[in-house]
Amino acid sequence: MSELSRKKDAVRRRLEELGSVIVALSGGVDSSVLLMLSLEALGRERVLAVTGVSPSLAARERELAARVAEGLGAPHELIDTSELQSPAYRANDGSRCFHCRSELFERLAPLAEQRGFDALVYGAITDDLGDVRPGMEAARRYRVAAPLLEAGLGKEEVRALAREAGLEVSEKPAMACLSSRFPVGVEVTEAALRQVEQAEEALHLQGFQHFRVRYHGEIARIELGPSDLSRLADPACRDALVAGVREAGFRWVTLDLEGYRPAGTAPSARLLSIGASED
Repeated sequence: MSELSRKKDAVRRRLEELGSVIVALSGGVDSSVLLMLSLEALGRERVLAVTGVSPSLAARERELAARVAEGLGAPHELIDTSELQSPAYRANDGSRCFHCRSELFERLAPLAEQRGFDALVYGAITDDLGDVRPGMEAARRYRVAAPLLEAGLGKEEVRALAREAGLEVSEKPAMACLSSRFPVGVEVTEAALRQVEQAEEALHLQGFQHFRVRYHGEIARIELGPSDLSRLADPACRDALVAGVREAGFRWVTLDLEGYRPAGTAPSARLLSIGASED
């Protein structure tokens, strides 16, 4: 038996120990694989996928989560979360993810009790251990299990399981919530979240694959992956990108020369303005 197969079996055994579970489903590859293995281990009657919905979740991500659950044959529900009502969340002081996860788990705990589910699970993996992850602290406080992490599964192994099962999210780039686009200390508001979502949708429609639109007030700082940077040599592509981001409400459109990198990395001091004007 391969190492990956052993880890997969370990996840199933852990899920069987839990009895019945609510899976916090974001639509990313980690939570999607966790949902798939939950169904394999426990059956449809003992699994419920739940996605928390708020302005920080892009509509495209919500639709993907629903599609994944439907494709797996899993019961799936959406619940509204209200993290934006929390001053601590809006303040964005570095502990934002703790308040977001706490809000989600506070909603899921009574739901599990009402529906008779034994445990809550979420898709943390070993790759998450190397970063500052306030959300993991919230999971510990609410006793939310992380079967993939407990089995020692990392991102590439999770992707391998997703590819093996034919999940459409197997190669999906990581996509943190929209609030991650705000520098620490910059207030997160619903209006600004909508700006970011609309701007990123414009990039998606232009065919870009790995990107972020970082919010700096009137300035949109765009990070692109290496494979996408070369596309900006095409004036038509560049003009369409600028027009789409400006339509979202940004006055200036800038390109970060360091390219896409995870949220929390220090922003580059080198910004290249493309098609922007101070008039």
